[in-house]
Amino acid sequence: MDPIERLSSREVYRNNWMSVREDDIRRPDGTTGIYGVVDKPTYALVIARDGDRYRMVEQFRYPIGLRRWEFVQGTAPGTLDGDEPAPADLAAQELREETGLRADTWQVLGQLDVAPGMCSQRGWAYLATGITEGEHDREHEEQDMHSEWFTATQIEDMIRRGEITDAQSLAAWTLLQLHAYTDPPASQG
Repeated sequence: MDPIERLSSREVYRNNWMSVREDDIRRPDGTTGIYGVVDKPTYALVIARDGDRYRMVEQFRYPIGLRRWEFVQGTAPGTLDGDEPAPADLAAQELREETGLRADTWQVLGQLDVAPGMCSQRGWAYLATGITEGEHDREHEEQDMHSEWFTATQIEDMIRRGEITDAQSLAAWTLLQLHAYTDPPASQG
């Protein structure tokens, strides 16, 4: 049994990328309350590596009013009610759309929860290698995005200076570093 029981739920907002619901809940001690939840589809994040360089994208993030560097990531719009692509397929699609890159080899780095105290969204982080360059095919909302290659040292310096603050990118970078110590086999995507 879950420690918090959902008694009822109502959707208060929806668009192509998210919905917000308000749940009436009962806590383990019997008291009731409400819980606001942002529902978003599964996302994929890709660390594309070509030799000793890594591809990042930079774009304006409207909710915080700032441009930010991050690893390629995204969801499939309009998939809140299911019918989501497989995470590996979504990763390949996002990499191609945002950067024009294609990868021959895909390695799962791990699963990440975005903000589990308020959001249901979970995602998968991948390392993409065997890179081939091509033309990007960005969504209309990504028209201000651009991408560049960086070395590991440059990325870590950007993290120290607060130029990379995206929590999913920081978590995925940590997963990549941990995998470097264990060197698991790559899987084909």
